[in-house]
Amino acid sequence: MSKQVNILILAGQRVGVVDPLLVDAGVEWKALLPILDIPMTDYVLAALDASDGLAKPYWVSGLDKNLIDNGLNQSPAEDGPASSVVVAAEAGLPYPFMVTTCDHPLLTSDIVNSFLRESIASDADFTLGLATKDVIHPAYPNVKRTYLKFKDSHVSGCNLFYIANEKGLEAIKFWRSAQHDRKKPFKLARRLGIGMLLKYITGGLTLNMAFKYASKTLNIKANYIILQFAEAAIDVDKPSDLTLVTDILAKRNMSNTK
Repeated sequence: MSKQVNILILAGQRVGVVDPLLVDAGVEWKALLPILDIPMTDYVLAALDASDGLAKPYWVSGLDKNLIDNGLNQSPAEDGPASSVVVAAEAGLPYPFMVTTCDHPLLTSDIVNSFLRESIASDADFTLGLATKDVIHPAYPNVKRTYLKFKDSHVSGCNLFYIANEKGLEAIKFWRSAQHDRKKPFKLARRLGIGMLLKYITGGLTLNMAFKYASKTLNIKANYIILQFAEAAIDVDKPSDLTLVTDILAKRNMSNTK
């Protein structure tokens, strides 16, 4: 990898929301949720440590860095992931940087390297990691994922974002604005563009069309990276996710000890 990439780990959680995962485990922070007796974020840190070309120390938002690792940079946190990314950049997180989340314990160095290698090669200001249903479903037919249904493919997010420069941050600012309007359909439609929204609703929008539109609207070069790893799209949001992830990690451990 030709350039060093900084890392921001989002580890915040919604205030006042009772998470059954945390209640069952008896922990206060999702980032510290134990999986096979190891805090969930430790798996993320291990994957990053094994990856190529990452700048250290990493940055963490939404959780006291000392609860995870004393060697991390503390980033200010805001209400919501998009806002937290924006304030981190404004507080001095250097470009280029990759964003991931604390609830991504299946992250591996292969996933990170593949995502960053393709992101840098694309010469985009902003990239988003995606996995297709064609990759996820055969590997884990019982996993429940939310898919964005484009004309040419159904895709799921992978909690991986690459922001190459200040222009790329415009995509995160747009995400932040769209989140505020998510319960106001007319404002959201106006922000997204009624023509593109109708194309999506009627099944006529391709993934390429969506990103070309985003690039033109935001005056940036935005791209998507299709990852060939089903695990890239699996995070821990509910008890069934935790069961699946625990099983996958246990099998990995067995394979590594052979």
